Order: sequence, then C-alpha cells, then structure tokens
Amino acid sequence: MALDKDCLFCKIINGDIPSAKVYEDEFVYAFKDIEPIAPVHYLFVPKTHICCAKKIDAENSQYAAKIFEAIAKVAADEGIESYRVINNCGEDAGQSVMHLHFHMLAGTKMGWGKQSLG
Repeated sequence: MALDKDCLFCKIINGDIPSAKVYEDEFVYAFKDIEPIAPVHYLFVPKTHICCAKKIDAENSQYAAKIFEAIAKVAADEGIESYRVINNCGEDAGQSVMHLHFHMLAGTKMGWGKQSLG
C-alpha cells in the first residue's frame, strides 16, 4: 500500500487526521463527509494513492472493484435501499482532493440536473 505523505485522504487513511469511519478493510477506507450534501454522505477511498479515475489501470483496478463491493456492503448493513454513487475526475469536474474517491449519497429523494438533491 503506497500512500502519499502530502495527500489529505492518505493522512486520513493513516490515522494522522481524524475521521468518522464507517467501513474499513485491507483495500478500502470509508468515512463520513465533513460537508454532507445528503443525510447519508460517505466517502469511499482506496487504501493506496491513486490520484483519480483516469489513473485506474490493470494493476490497480482491484481497488475500484473493492470500493463498489464495500459500498454495497455498507448499504446492506445500514438498510439503505436507494443511493447515488458519484466520482469526480479532475478539477473541472469538481474533484477537490486528488485521491480517487467515490461519494455515496442517500437518505433523500434525488433528481437529476442542476438541482439533483430534493
């Protein structure tokens, strides 16, 4: 597992910055977003530094698969029937931390477009 000492999410994974953990295994760390936009707003990150979705390749794609397995497990464990998963890749797409991560949003009716959260 290679972490970047200057990356915010790597510091969270390493325990250097506190977080409200919701899930952890050898591949994935998940925690509550500190600025939630839905009643349930979790971040799922790989426990290795991958900057963004465009850097997923044959050598590290297992982390993306494990993240989606973890999302499904957390949803089942918490009785969440409907949820949205979002990934932002690059600054223009809204990625503010350059460590691959997926947002899990739930707990409200969601639409699509400019006002996607109801």
